[in-house]
Amino acid sequence: MVSENTDPWSATEKDVREQLATLGPDATVATVAAVDGSAYRRPGAKMLVTADGAATGAVTAGCLEPSVLDCCERVHRTGVSETERFDLTGESETWGLGLGCNGVIDLLVEPRDRSWDPVTEALDSGLAVAVVTAVESGPETAVGDRVLVDETGSRAVPDRDPVSRIHLERATDTVDRLIGTAETTTVDVGETTLLIDGLTPLPELLLFGSQNDLGPLVTLGSRAGFRVSVHSPRSGIDESAVPRADDVRTGHPSTVAAGVTDEHTYAVVMSHNLVDDRIAVETLLRETDVPYVGVMGPRDRFERLRDELARDGVSLTAAELDRVAAPVGLDLGGSTPTDIALSIVSEVVAVHNDCSGGRLKDRTGPIHPTERDR
Repeated sequence: MVSENTDPWSATEKDVREQLATLGPDATVATVAAVDGSAYRRPGAKMLVTADGAATGAVTAGCLEPSVLDCCERVHRTGVSETERFDLTGESETWGLGLGCNGVIDLLVEPRDRSWDPVTEALDSGLAVAVVTAVESGPETAVGDRVLVDETGSRAVPDRDPVSRIHLERATDTVDRLIGTAETTTVDVGETTLLIDGLTPLPELLLFGSQNDLGPLVTLGSRAGFRVSVHSPRSGIDESAVPRADDVRTGHPSTVAAGVTDEHTYAVVMSHNLVDDRIAVETLLRETDVPYVGVMGPRDRFERLRDELARDGVSLTAAELDRVAAPVGLDLGGSTPTDIALSIVSEVVAVHNDCSGGRLKDRTGPIHPTERDR
């Protein structure tokens, strides 16, 4: 797959994950640990910085980037993890006026040491994990102490002292809640504070089709941070036409479920062939637990598809229909191929984030939920 994101502010979660897996010990990792008030990025956002100062990702507003890079350079030099607080509340002469943020940001800056290896390996294997890291020092606890927790339990990681057993036990409820989510939070455990970073495998956008309208969807899906796979139902597809696709395969519509990772996959059926689409929809609904099956075309086309399934003795249940988006996409009003792709990818992003996709001006309360809202 071709990556075009050289600007750190354009980096997707996929770009950050891929870079994190390949960087060596001379790099640093900055993670937003906590936010009180408003801020550009939310807890869990990461920026990777190499020894020469090249960055991937963003963790704060651009005006703070020099200070963040200074922290990364210091951690690179000392090899010691640290937590830095940026207070943007009020009219601070330190940061200037009119930043657009009015919150307090806690940032964990640490070496990209071998403690990250089992994290990236687990995610690449399709496992969800929680990375538990001390962000405040306490008796017998240092910033950067870490354990990795997955479905099999907690385990120490190389190059780090482990979080103490008693501290981990006090955070058990939060850790259990965050495994399998993409949520990040901090929890006070007596003398210290732990960062619980819930990480899940990258979401996949599965596109079933082979026509020219695949191109914009592949590009926008990749730029939105999805791992994009294309399943061509009838003949080989020119991979040069979809250079940002991570996987391109050909096979009968009944094989579309091969390799699907269920809850981490979002499918769009768009072959423009009613027979192929019908087989693909039935296969995805009956053989997988994917939460979203978008179907290209007008509403009456999907009704024809349902009628043909019913004639074959396949009646879709209410639960199965709830997973179907037909017509696919949000109501953005556009009609060009790019407009349509933006509508579809926007709906997939909303579903992935458990949001309705409505206008923010019509929303009451904060844009992003806080810990007390959960």
